[in-house]
Amino acid sequence: MTDTAPASDYETLRWEVDEDGILTLSLHRPDALNAFTVTMADELEAAFVRAAEDDTVRAVVVTGTGRAFCAGMDLSAEGNVFGLDESLRPTPADLRERFDEAEIHDGVRDTGGRVTLAIHACPKPVIGAINGAAVGIGATMSLAMDVRMASTKARIGFVFGRLGIVAEACSTWFLPRIVGLPTALELCYSADILDAEQAHGHGLVRSVHEPDDLLPAAYDLARSFTRDRSPVATALMKQMLYRNSAQPHPLEAHLTDSLAMFYTSIGDGKEGVAAFREKRAPRFTGRASDLPEIE
Repeated sequence: MTDTAPASDYETLRWEVDEDGILTLSLHRPDALNAFTVTMADELEAAFVRAAEDDTVRAVVVTGTGRAFCAGMDLSAEGNVFGLDESLRPTPADLRERFDEAEIHDGVRDTGGRVTLAIHACPKPVIGAINGAAVGIGATMSLAMDVRMASTKARIGFVFGRLGIVAEACSTWFLPRIVGLPTALELCYSADILDAEQAHGHGLVRSVHEPDDLLPAAYDLARSFTRDRSPVATALMKQMLYRNSAQPHPLEAHLTDSLAMFYTSIGDGKEGVAAFREKRAPRFTGRASDLPEIE
């Protein structure tokens, strides 16, 4: 049985959860090549919060409807096409001190960054199935996903320099961690559009697939992440790997590892050990929406 959200729930997305708990989140503006809008940003941010809180969702596969993944920002909007309030003159202090105030949230904060922060915070594995053009925000939003897989028809480009703007969506944090700083600089400076094999060569995507094979491969990978796996352990490992890889000393990892090991050992770990001893599949009951505090 699948859980398909009513079309009225979203204007720019489609939500469908299968019997294995794999959520397919499809960018759904096919006539506009799934170009990104402020509405799509709001809906993606809300959808990832929903996925984080919904314990029936075990993993998320993000793809595009039609022949594109996301062809960048919709540049046809009136006024500031990025949805920003040009009457403001924000300072670094405004961003830090008034981060969630409506004026800053709606008028200053980068819409793509709001989306990638929600993806990053989601305690479920997130797989990007890049089925076609993924340029601008279409490329940078995918960087916050844990794994990226590409169709042979995929085209990926960090084209911001051509528009006189900067790489956004927290990509200056994610991209160097994925491809290394020299390659990240080259990709942003050149603003070249890469085909799938070039993206794979740079380490941007895990694998390249024929178009009809992309989603089945993404679902197979998602099930390998979730079947007979503890949602709590998976969520904590995601949190720990992202956090600890950016820390200056392994002691920070030891502190979070210790608390995570302690709480999983008295939770799903007991069932995992029992299942191993009894040579049966585990029946984990922990919920990713209810994680112990480890930092």
